[in-house]
Amino acid sequence: MTRVLIADDQDDVRGGYRIILDAQPDLDVVGEAADGETAVRLARELRPDVVVADIRMPRLDGLEVTRQLAGPGVPNPLRVVVVTTFDLDEYVYTALRNGACGFLLKRSGPALLVEGVRAAVRGDALISPDVTARLLRELTPRAPGRTAKSPLTDREEEVIRLVARGLTNAEIAAELVISPGTAKTHVANLHTKLGVRNRVELAAWAWQTGRMKNADIA
Repeated sequence: MTRVLIADDQDDVRGGYRIILDAQPDLDVVGEAADGETAVRLARELRPDVVVADIRMPRLDGLEVTRQLAGPGVPNPLRVVVVTTFDLDEYVYTALRNGACGFLLKRSGPALLVEGVRAAVRGDALISPDVTARLLRELTPRAPGRTAKSPLTDREEEVIRLVARGLTNAEIAAELVISPGTAKTHVANLHTKLGVRNRVELAAWAWQTGRMKNADIA
């Protein structure tokens, strides 16, 4: 059972999330917070598997909540999925830099919320599709091009391209006809070799080094 903490300053939003998540057989909402300070305190006390956090909250906003719970240097970081109404590039970049493992828009609907929580538990990162497309398009013009000598093996090159397309470990395994465990190992090795913290940073690296084209996300 995946334990979830919900942080949002609107009672009706928290109630809606609870109904959606508790309706899933594998998810259990263990706490709610109406402000950022309470969210951090409850998260540290309850140690949920995933924290679902809004951005605009009193006392501490969701970006600072994410940094305190999942940011660089945090011992035993928690998985945080940011869910917000506001589709602003500044919020996306800051959330990901602060350690978020998902960035969803509230308008994306209940199915993506559920999948975002499940993806976080699997160690994947889920971003609302329209945000992902814009994020990657903006990375492409700055791509310096692939260097002559790649630090990756041929198999790792295949895997990182699939990660950049948004595939999960199971989907990568099916695509490459390998076991899910092997796919997971390749992704973990990429994290170590490239010094990145999550799949979003892997995808960004693939785009920034010229490994992807806009057609790959069409």
